Amino acid sequence: MSDTAQNWPPVEVQDPKPHPDAPAKGTTLGVHYSHCFGCGDEVDAGLRIRSTVDDDTVVVSTFTVSPEHQGAPGLAHGGLLSAAFDEALGSTVGNLLRVPAVTGRLETDFRSPVPVGSTLYIVAKLDGVAGRKIYVSADGRLDAEDGPVAVQARALFVTVGVEHFLEHGDAQQLRELGERHADWDINP
Repeated sequence: MSDTAQNWPPVEVQDPKPHPDAPAKGTTLGVHYSHCFGCGDEVDAGLRIRSTVDDDTVVVSTFTVSPEHQGAPGLAHGGLLSAAFDEALGSTVGNLLRVPAVTGRLETDFRSPVPVGSTLYIVAKLDGVAGRKIYVSADGRLDAEDGPVAVQARALFVTVGVEHFLEHGDAQQLRELGERHADWDINP
């Protein structure tokens, strides 16, 4: 990130070290939960974000803006774009570090409008780790990985135990998800 990268991360951090079982460069990441608004296939107006590992600390996600995603006529809704970045940043954390984590803070900077029909390439990068805190940032480029930057974001994720999801989420759905994905070890 360019303009928003100043003083980021805001604390001293260690370089992020990808988990030994993190997906390799070029791996297309699967849907982590079919009912996820961000990446799931079973949400009618969902974002259906698709992601690919670019290197040890970078994941590139794509999101195509549909008419259901607009705020102003012909333009993507800003809150929905923030949700897309939350999904892309979270996918980067979960897949590369393979730890359960939740969003603690998300800052989104809108640089230019994102039209309906365009594809946003969200290039997310792990920036550093400080204890349970994970810092990550992303540039959202219009219609190509090297297209103009339309949106930028940075986030703080906090690692949590799986009990966080059991206590605050739907325990039955989590159990069913666990049964279908016995090797699952990242965010629900």
